Amino acid sequence: MAREIVVLAYSGGLDTSVCLRWLQDEMDLDIVAVVGEVGQEHDDLEITRQKALDMGCLECRVIDMRQELADNYLTWAMAANAKYEKKYPLLSALTRPVISKYLVDVAHEVGAKYIAHGCTGKGNDQVRFETAIHTLDPSLGIIAPTREWDLLTREQEMAWAEEHGVPIGQSKAKPYSIDDNLWGRAIECGVLENPWNEPPDDIWTITADIDDTPNTPEEVEVEFEKGIPCGINGQKMSYLDCIYKMNEIAGKHGYGRIDMIENRLVGVKSRECYELPGPLALILAHEALEDMCLELEVLHFKPTIEHQWATLVYNGQWFSPLKNALDAFMNYTQQSVNGTVRLKFYKGNCTVVGRKSDWSLYDEGLATYGEGDTFDRTAAKGFIDLYSLPVTTWAKNQRSHGIEQ
Repeated sequence: MAREIVVLAYSGGLDTSVCLRWLQDEMDLDIVAVVGEVGQEHDDLEITRQKALDMGCLECRVIDMRQELADNYLTWAMAANAKYEKKYPLLSALTRPVISKYLVDVAHEVGAKYIAHGCTGKGNDQVRFETAIHTLDPSLGIIAPTREWDLLTREQEMAWAEEHGVPIGQSKAKPYSIDDNLWGRAIECGVLENPWNEPPDDIWTITADIDDTPNTPEEVEVEFEKGIPCGINGQKMSYLDCIYKMNEIAGKHGYGRIDMIENRLVGVKSRECYELPGPLALILAHEALEDMCLELEVLHFKPTIEHQWATLVYNGQWFSPLKNALDAFMNYTQQSVNGTVRLKFYKGNCTVVGRKSDWSLYDEGLATYGEGDTFDRTAAKGFIDLYSLPVTTWAKNQRSHGIEQ
């Protein structure tokens, strides 16, 4: 009798490799593994594919998701200037929806009854994957081996892997947990679990140490069309290529490191380190262009929506009705965000030093205090009288009752 099929989100790392063997031995399931190419560091994903096949998978599909990730997911993150807790421009939360979409598609194609993942029982990713899968197809069952087995520590997990013939590339001397994609890198575990410890130099791979950065500043021009980067230094390129290029430039100057205490959805505070040089620089430029091109009330209200958007996505609600509604708002605001922003990189810093746009609401004639001033000063008194009328009326009433401010 044929065994039931489970589709496994597979990275080839410790957790998912142990999950693969556990699903075979403990659940008696056949496995179709899905490896998502989302821009992560790797030697060769074909090696990962072969590893899964060597461990007995029915099939292992390596799917390049980078273009779709950039075009259909990271575009919305840019429109929202998405930064969780005003610091972290998201990372894993942006890839989980697109990976989930492919997992569900493959499950439908191969007739799988279940989808499995290797997320831990106290992290955010379990919520993101499962919420997305439930939304895309509520009929699919979900298996989360790391919530069910008795391997409570990474050391126990490594020992189990060795006992059961699971090949792993993670050593006890360097037990970091790393998640990366074309947006950047997330690093946790090991010595980082003590918030007093300074992050070791070896955790950083795409941002240079300050001592190794250039001794002269570098200026970079970023062009935007409807809020999306579309060119660097006068050269037109796709948003995907802009991300890669800005990661390279900003990282070379040591810009883009984050070391923070983060509030996970499950209620745990976690110490997380991130490298996001390109996204941080692009969001900074995007915000500077919005300052010029968005009307005052929209500009003042948008950060409230941005905060809600980032929190929803961080918490795994990518496909939720509210997130979709917020996207509609974001989309409307971006129609006028067209122009170019000039950034300066130097010794770990990135600053905006210039911006220009045909859609700019900045009027030099209204702003200047010099020759060419077009502002009608005679209108100011009437404006102030009307603007202050409510508080003036209130103050007179207070004084009539003997109350002075």
